Amino acid sequence: MSPRPSKRDRLEARVTAQQKELVQRAAELSGRSLSDFIVSSLQTAAEEAMRTHQVLQLTARSTEAFLAALLNPPAPNERLRRAAHEYLELVERI
Repeated sequence: MSPRPSKRDRLEARVTAQQKELVQRAAELSGRSLSDFIVSSLQTAAEEAMRTHQVLQLTARSTEAFLAALLNPPAPNERLRRAAHEYLELVERI
């Protein structure tokens, strides 16, 4: 079994009494300590923020590549010309 990483770093946040009460109640309902609940929730939120950011970046990059291909299409290669020819032959038979 691998040893658990040492928890040395600390985060602090100021919250209202209502926020603390809400989080404490949620931790109790989850059967976890307040600290464990906060760290777990914080990690989940951070991972989700990272995923959202990565998806947006990929979408923007994909959009740019798509537009570049539309504005500057490559010349048709032999395979594409053959497919177009086969398509035209098929349509003419109909």
